[in-house]
Amino acid sequence: MKIICIGRNYVNHISELGNERPEEPVIFLKPDTALLKEGDFYIPEFSNDVHHEIEVVVKINKVGKYIDPKFAHKYYSEISVGIDFTARDIQQKLKEKGLPWEKAKAFDNSAVIGNFVSVADLDVDNLELELLKNGVSQQKGNTNQMLWKINELIAYVSQYFTLKTGDLIYTGTPSGVSRVEPNDVLEGFLQGQSLFKLTVK
Repeated sequence: MKIICIGRNYVNHISELGNERPEEPVIFLKPDTALLKEGDFYIPEFSNDVHHEIEVVVKINKVGKYIDPKFAHKYYSEISVGIDFTARDIQQKLKEKGLPWEKAKAFDNSAVIGNFVSVADLDVDNLELELLKNGVSQQKGNTNQMLWKINELIAYVSQYFTLKTGDLIYTGTPSGVSRVEPNDVLEGFLQGQSLFKLTVK
């Protein structure tokens, strides 16, 4: 199982971090040790500036390579929301040197995943996602704001990586990312349904 993440897929998030708008999807990977399915999130000792980034997450349900966009919907039946935790201080140092982001993005438990729901009755190009931080809305977006929609991402990623059953694709985050502190409670919603809730330690 691999975790494939898409960066800079919402214009408002690109703007809030002062990044350049990409001409094609930005891809990075997390190892399976990054996955946090349940339990609390512990801020790693090597960072003083860990940010939450809520994202729609797609679970691949069969093997695929060079997938045509019009058939991409056949490669998943469930989606969720999760968090791509990012050590922003580490990431900034790496970006300044033109180095890969993995130390800032792929550390243990940096990929939160919520409960999965069926896409059978959902329009995946018009989904509301929201993160509450201590009961207050911190991030809110809609998949219709994505530069590249879910099916386009699946097709694009499959040009480079064979997709396998159980692979996860994190599809990018809307604006509103912020630093987490001990005792923060983070809750993720898709279409108004709570799919995960955790405490930061």
